[in-house]
Parts: sequence; structure tokens; C-alpha cells
Amino acid sequence: MVLVRIPHLRFFLFLLLHIHCISCYNTTTTPLGCTDTGRVCTSFLAFKPQQNQSLAVIQSMFDVLPGDITVEDSGWDYVFIRKNCSCAYGLRKYVSNTTFTVKSNQGYVYDLVMDAYDGLALPPNTTRRAKNGAVVSLRLFCGCSSGLWNYLMSYVMRDGDSVESLASRFGVSMDNIESVNGIGNPDNVTVGSVYYIPLDSAPGDPYPINNTAPPAPVPAPSVENISGDQVGRKAHVPYGWIIGGSGVGLFMVLLGIVLCVSLKSSNCRSEARSNEKDAEGKISHKFHILRNPSFFCGSGRYICGKTVEQKQTDAESSNHTITVPKVSTLGPDVFDMDKPVVFTYEEIFATTDCFSDSNLLGHGTYGSVYYSLLRDQEVAIKRMTAMKTKEFMSEMKVLCKVHHANLVELIGYAASQDELFLVYEYAQKGSLRSHLHDPQNKGHSPLSWIMRVQIALDAARGLEYIHEHTKTHYVHRDIKTSNILLDASFRAKISDFGLAKLVGKTNDGEVSTTKVVGTYGYLAPEYLSDGLATTKSDVYAFGVVLFEIISGREAIIRTEGTMSKNPDRRSLASVMLAVLRNSPDSVSMSNMRDYIDPNMMDLYPHDCVFKMAMLAKQCVDDDPVLRPDMKQVVISLSQILLSSIEWEATLAGNSQVFSGLVQGR
Repeated sequence: MVLVRIPHLRFFLFLLLHIHCISCYNTTTTPLGCTDTGRVCTSFLAFKPQQNQSLAVIQSMFDVLPGDITVEDSGWDYVFIRKNCSCAYGLRKYVSNTTFTVKSNQGYVYDLVMDAYDGLALPPNTTRRAKNGAVVSLRLFCGCSSGLWNYLMSYVMRDGDSVESLASRFGVSMDNIESVNGIGNPDNVTVGSVYYIPLDSAPGDPYPINNTAPPAPVPAPSVENISGDQVGRKAHVPYGWIIGGSGVGLFMVLLGIVLCVSLKSSNCRSEARSNEKDAEGKISHKFHILRNPSFFCGSGRYICGKTVEQKQTDAESSNHTITVPKVSTLGPDVFDMDKPVVFTYEEIFATTDCFSDSNLLGHGTYGSVYYSLLRDQEVAIKRMTAMKTKEFMSEMKVLCKVHHANLVELIGYAASQDELFLVYEYAQKGSLRSHLHDPQNKGHSPLSWIMRVQIALDAARGLEYIHEHTKTHYVHRDIKTSNILLDASFRAKISDFGLAKLVGKTNDGEVSTTKVVGTYGYLAPEYLSDGLATTKSDVYAFGVVLFEIISGREAIIRTEGTMSKNPDRRSLASVMLAVLRNSPDSVSMSNMRDYIDPNMMDLYPHDCVFKMAMLAKQCVDDDPVLRPDMKQVVISLSQILLSSIEWEATLAGNSQVFSGLVQGR
């Protein structure tokens, strides 16, 4: 009987040992305390990589880009990792979030995490055995300065370290280190504990990218077979070839310059003649959509060889009376960079077949959208009533200033007495919504996992651009799957800027106070309660989009009530959050599998799906401060895409995956 009980006793003792280790660890190392849960800052973590931890591994461990990693220049073999740090709501400690992918089936998750991060991670609250490919959510020790220093860096004390040696190593005073960490006796520090180093500037040098490919070896010539004549020829013949070749090359360059100048002069003369013909009313009816802001929101001087003023004159002489607003009457500084192209109502009316239902693409927030073959080019035309002047002007203001590969481009506009029209580039594959929700009945093949991640990344980049990289920052306010359009190559573009608002700077960040608009299911809680539209409101909506990409379900789910005949309406975000609470890591994804789109036919990497779900969870956090910004979202999705491509490479020959669209039904 005693022999039978021994394995159980060993396991019980093992659990007690783990619990004891966790409690001991927490008593020696605790996160830096905080009270302002709205605080977010940039921090650094000092990390000493192991031999098997390459740059790519470090990026994955800390969820950062190569530019966020620097190296210590004094031979200590340390790297410094830049992370956003925030005061966790409820915990009231400074922490930074990351995920860890288990690469072994041996041992326990707790041990692997503690060994990999070497004291920089809060001990995970798990006793699960390791499983290769499992993804674990972690929190890292970080700190925000009280204002006396620019940064705090987390550092794990090692044998041989002292307050004095750290002060000398990082160029700070002992008093500052003691003050930040509350050290009363500098000789009494604990090895293995995290201490915070105050810094005035970012530490380290850029991470070196070594070219591991050695140069091709040059074979050594045989000395025995080289005669004096051969040496003489080898010494003189190459120089003759070099001089001759240089002469020929110089001649070709001069000839090319002459040809370019003559062709340019010819083009200028023909262009001038074309402009003269335009002045006489002889018009060409063809244009090409170029990836050039000067056309999409062009100078207004010429379009298809016809001036804007002449278009308006022609329109006025038409039987159909229209009122095309001149750009100069739209208000001062409306278009700081570019002016939109003006089309006639007749062109719009004729090329949409009198707005026939066969050309109807769908209904937007403020109007219907039609397909048109406008002067031999495919375009989409949004038709709005004249009452929607505010939304019309909003889109014009944004899209004439903002140009990005992942934003739908505005070509021009037209107007009549009763209606307004916006002309956009045409997205051949329609909206993301039509490919996610019941795609077969809409004539679409389901999207593969790789395509879903790429689409999410494209949309994230477009949103990041208007949040952070434009001259004036904007909040979209209506991010949803029907406003993410796909071109012929299934690359995503954000559309429908009718609700977009300019955000202003305040002490609390960027905010725009307005009435609540948008689509139910995508609205952030603080926006619903206070009407405060911020970039973090867009992040919340994007998190819902990520949940839709994973699950294939609508933003609002109708579930049959058990006690009532009427279906219940629940937000997808609340449903997915409840599922994720029961799935702490990718090993325990059994509950979540019921909420992964069955149209993918189980062809997806579980760890990558879990990472995207955890990213979506962060995006829809009730506290906007704890939501990532779109730059962080782009970084995370980039890493998920890379991991997904690596997973796909292991399935070489599986046509269902490599077709891009899930086939085989």
C-alpha cells in the first residue's frame, strides 16, 4: 500500500514546492507600486539572452520589433528592450504585457517561463505541464519614473552586482538607485530580485544585424602553371578591357540623356497642344487611376483634358440643372494639400445606368454605393442626399489630406440640387464582412487563416496611419468589417470617413467630444457613457473586428433564450471575453474551439489564433488606458503573421492552405 501511494505523494510534494517557490519569489520581488491607473510610459528591461535566444526569439518573447532592442556596448552581453508600461487596474502595480510560446513538451510551464525570462516576469499562476506550441499570457516587471528621470529600467540583480557597480555601469548615482528602490542599506541587496535603474536617456546601441552568409571562396591559382608571358598578359589585358568598357558605358549614358531630353520636350509640346485643344472644347474621355495624390485629389486644373471651370459651365448649360460647389466656396483651409476633382452629374448618372439596382454595391452609413465604369475606369460612387453635407464635407476633408495604401482613395465628387456624390477607387472583392459572415451564400469562398491575418494587419496599418502619422490626427469612429474593403489581391483598405473627427490634444491625451455615433457592438463603453471619441475608441472597435475574423460571427450575436421565445442579443466582445476567461492559455483552448470559424476547416495554427484572441481581448479592455495603441497592434499582428507563415511552410503541399482561400468543399 505504501508503494502505491508514493507517486501521489511525490506529486503532492511537487505542488507544495511550486507554491512555496511562487510565494518566496513574490516576497523578494514585487512590481513597482502605483496609484495612477491612467499612467502609461516608456520603460526598458535589461535582459541577458541565453545562447539559444536569437533576435527573433527575443522579439517573440517580449512582443517587440527589432528597433525596440538595443545592446549594451561594454561587453556585458545584455540587451535592453523598450516596452510600454502601465499601471494595471486593480493590481495597482506597473507591468507590461507579453506572451510566451512554449517550445517543449518537457517539464512545467512555470519552470520554462522563469528560466526563459530570468526573473523579469511575474511568476505565472499555473501548474500545467509544458506542451509544445502553447501560448501563455505574462506580465513583466517595469516602472514609470516620477518625473525626476526620463526612464526606469528593470534589472535582475546577479552575483557580483552591487548598487555601486550598477551606478558606475549605467552612469547614475548610487543615491538615485537607492531612492527609486527604497534601499536603506546599499550592502543589503537580494540576488535574483528586480531593481529599477533611473535613466536620463535610452540605453544601448542598435542591435547589430550580422550577415551570416560568408563570401564565396576564391580558388587559389596554381603557381606552377603560370609563365612569365601569362603574367604579363594578365597584368595588361584587363586594363584594356576596363578602359574600353568605361568608354562604351559613358557613351550609352550620354545617349540616354539626349533621348530623355528629346522625349520630354516632345511630351511637353504635345501636352501644350492638348491643352490648347481643351480650351477649344475638344475633350478626351479617358483617365488612369495612379497612386498619386495629385490625381486622386488633384490640383483641379485639368482632368481628362478638361478644366473644372469648364465642367461647371457645361453642367450649367445642361438640361438637368445642377449646382456643383466650387472648391473656393467650401471654406478657408478646407483642403490644405489637395483639391478634389469635380465630375458632372450627367457622367455619374449615365455610367451607373441611372443608378440601377444592378450596379448597387450596398448601403453605407449615409448613402448608397454604386459601381460605375467612369471613362473606362472602375470606380465606386457614394450617393447621398443634400441633407448630408456635413458627412460629405467630413470625408472630403480627411481623404484629400490623407493618402495611404490601406485607406480607400478619393478620386473626386459631383453634386446636384438634391444630391451629393463621392467617387472612390473600386475595391473588387467587396467588404470584409461579406467574406466572414455566411460567405457561401454571398458567392465567396471562405478566407484562409493567413489571409485573415494579412487583412487584419492591413487594416491596422491604415488605422495607425490616421492616428499617429498624419499632420493632424483623426479618429474614424466607425471601424467595422463592412467598412474594411478588399481589393483584387485581398489587401484591405479602410473606408467610410463620414464620421471621422479631428482629435485635439488635452492633458489626458487626444480626445474629441461629440454626440455618440457609430454602430452598436463596436462602441467603446466610455464612448457610450461620456461621448468621448478617442483613438482608443477606434482600438476597441478594431478588437471587435479581430473577434469577428477569428469567429466568423457578427458583432452582435443573437442567441435563443432558454426562458423566452425571443432571442437574446449579446455583443460578440462579451461572449469572447467569457470564453477566454476559461482558456488561460492555448493548451486549454477546448472552450474556444467552438468559437473559431468552422469555415477554416481546422486549418490554422492554434497558438497564433490564441495570440490574436488575446490581442483582441486587450483591445476591448473596459479601461481605455490599458488598451494598446495601433502601433502596438501592428507590431503584434506582424509577429502573428510571421509565425503563421512559418506554420504554413510546415504544411507544404496542402493546397487547401496555399490556395489562400479555403477550398475543397
